[in-house]
Amino acid sequence: MEKRIYDSYVNILKAELLPALGCTEPIAVAYAAALARDALGVLPDRVEISVSGNILKNVKGVVVPHTDGLKGVNAAASAGIVAGKADKQLECISGVSRAELDEIRAYLKETEFSVSHSDSGCIFDIFVRVLKGEHSAGARIVGHHTNVVRIEKDGKALVSEFFGRDEEACCPDYVHLNVADILSFADEVNLADVRETIERQIEYNTAIAEEGLKNDYGARVGKLLMKNFGEDIHNVAKATAAAGSDARMNGCTMPVVIVSGSGNQGMTASLPVIVFAKRLGCTHEQLLRALVLSNLVTIRLKARIGRLSAYCGAVSAGCGAAAGVCKLRGGNASEITHAIANAIAIDSGMICDGAKSSCAAKIASAVEAGLIGTEMALSGNNFSGGDGILVDSVEDTIDNVGCIAHDSMRETDETIIKLMIKS
Repeated sequence: MEKRIYDSYVNILKAELLPALGCTEPIAVAYAAALARDALGVLPDRVEISVSGNILKNVKGVVVPHTDGLKGVNAAASAGIVAGKADKQLECISGVSRAELDEIRAYLKETEFSVSHSDSGCIFDIFVRVLKGEHSAGARIVGHHTNVVRIEKDGKALVSEFFGRDEEACCPDYVHLNVADILSFADEVNLADVRETIERQIEYNTAIAEEGLKNDYGARVGKLLMKNFGEDIHNVAKATAAAGSDARMNGCTMPVVIVSGSGNQGMTASLPVIVFAKRLGCTHEQLLRALVLSNLVTIRLKARIGRLSAYCGAVSAGCGAAAGVCKLRGGNASEITHAIANAIAIDSGMICDGAKSSCAAKIASAVEAGLIGTEMALSGNNFSGGDGILVDSVEDTIDNVGCIAHDSMRETDETIIKLMIKS
């Protein structure tokens, strides 16, 4: 493999597989609020928040960690202003104390908040302005969860970075992503280059899944699957991933390692692979290489779709999991490629209607599609080019998905947002 491609894949994994506490959109709001408060230098008495529709969609129905069950944009901003540590980025509210929790609740009641819909045209856009007397400060995040493009105080820019309207454009290195090279990289990578990143994913995501299986979070999808369908490996893989989402969507204070900006995608891409590796008795090296494959396939699919869409990101991660599981089961390059395409054929089109408890069930569905796709590939029974959106090239098939999810589903996304705002 060419060194420039090898290095770009290592850097992509390190950039994408980041720790985050809770659902990433409300945490990004908290992060922006903490940055704005730091710039102001005092606790504000007014807060003005402008966010894109997709941020509203993903903040509305999910519990903000360390807030004792609070939901919504105002709650996320309050947590960031009162207790946020901006230097921790997506873990900025990981250290909230009991006293700070009481302060967050009091601040939320006593402070004047306004929330408006951003008209910037950017799918991912957060701007938090905080005011105290005659002074104000603000912070703007665009494109992805930690991409701070502006910090200002009293109208003067402290940080200002250009970020074009097409905020979903990937950095140049992402153009190297393709399934054939991903397969080669997973086989050839010096594990020392990615070990810390992947080991952290295993540790964090396994821990929150175990928490979700032990305790009652949300609709308890993971626990329900285990109770009713038992120890079959397919079911355990689905239940484990779903349980992680049960916990994460409903206020669990344990971090996850995200993929493509999403903890749910991070868990979907990793936990089924971890479950299969354990059940099959695979070596740790085999697990690490399978996770490299799963994560990069997920990122390949999401790079064309964008961070936020009307297309459920768990579907892409389910395809990644299919690739990783197929590799663990001895699948060759052709079989792994077919597993990805089969999974795309089965579950493409599942909509994203925001972050909330039902994400756990969607994850279970995406994992099931990936596992069916894998079984088909390993038995030689595959969907073919010409079946729906599938074409003979897996790269062209992935691009077809991107065209649908990124371009054609924009109107669907707008309709979903309007319906959610009305409810």
